[in-house]
Amino acid sequence: MIIPELPQYLTSLGGEDYKGFIIALFTLSAGLSRPFSGKLADKIGRIPVMMIGASVCFIVGMLYPLLSFVGGFLFLRFAHGFSTGFTPTGASAYVADIVPYQKRGEAMGIFSLFGSMGMAAGPAIGGWMATLFPLETVFYVSAFTSVFSILILLKLKETLPDKEGISLKMFRLTRDEIIEKRVLVPSGILFLCCFSFGVVLTIIPDFSTHLDIENKGLFFGVFTLSSLGIRLLAGKTSDRYGRIPVMRVASATLVCAMVLIAFAESKFGLLGSGVLFGCAIGMYSPTTAAWVVDLSLDQFRGRALATMYIALEAGIGIGALTSGFLFANSADNFRLVFLTSAGMAGLAFVGLLFVKKNQIVALE
Repeated sequence: MIIPELPQYLTSLGGEDYKGFIIALFTLSAGLSRPFSGKLADKIGRIPVMMIGASVCFIVGMLYPLLSFVGGFLFLRFAHGFSTGFTPTGASAYVADIVPYQKRGEAMGIFSLFGSMGMAAGPAIGGWMATLFPLETVFYVSAFTSVFSILILLKLKETLPDKEGISLKMFRLTRDEIIEKRVLVPSGILFLCCFSFGVVLTIIPDFSTHLDIENKGLFFGVFTLSSLGIRLLAGKTSDRYGRIPVMRVASATLVCAMVLIAFAESKFGLLGSGVLFGCAIGMYSPTTAAWVVDLSLDQFRGRALATMYIALEAGIGIGALTSGFLFANSADNFRLVFLTSAGMAGLAFVGLLFVKKNQIVALE
């Protein structure tokens, strides 16, 4: 809900030179928390980990209007990332626990479908609300949506069979507990794809203004809606034909989308590119999650998914920082930024050409 308005909000606080940090700080803290959320999900349970993330989302959302200066805002962006560092890790592990292997791709498609519905509705509604109400209202409404997450979690049954009580030793990580080596290949591919997502989150609000699009959340709504239907199809297709073929199509589609965005010169050109961008996301998101679960061991499922999300956040964060640096608040640099992200997606496609198809076989 708040992402489309944050670049302008930071500018109003006098922090226009820090736009790249809006997403980068968020993803940095999310990435730093992933090894802990993965370990905790495998120790104390999936639901407590999700609960921590939802609670952070509520608390930080309420604080945005209170810390309305550059330093305070950047601190909150860092703190806010812990919500994403915890909730998706626990939620993905929960879904993987309750579905059979032969429907794993389809299940991850359904799971990501609902995430996309939130990603579609949030920016569009937030952008619309910002045209009618003060931005503080948007912050408060976004915070209270997390309360509904908490209410749902209170009704769920834990899926981890042998839970442990939380203790300080769980926060001490060995090197092997930070990264799950079995899933490095799909995580690396995801990193390259998510670079473009970081670029879009950071630059599209300014690019929308450049093209005279009043609702800066419109592009986010379009690309997320376009990803909804294809997620189920991509998940089922990866169950039948394998993860690698679907990922190759996804990365090639992402290259095309970023090139088209780079050369968009009108509202309809940008939104049309957004449809293709959404299709790429709708293909690679559930397929990568299923691929990671395929390669992981049951007892380290949380760690494996945490590794995937570390790669995701690293890609988004580095993409955000790089795009903010290349953009430098100059409209002349829009094309350079988007073509750079197309190049990163191209590297993902090339890398997938060298991945053997048998890597999709589950290691049960």
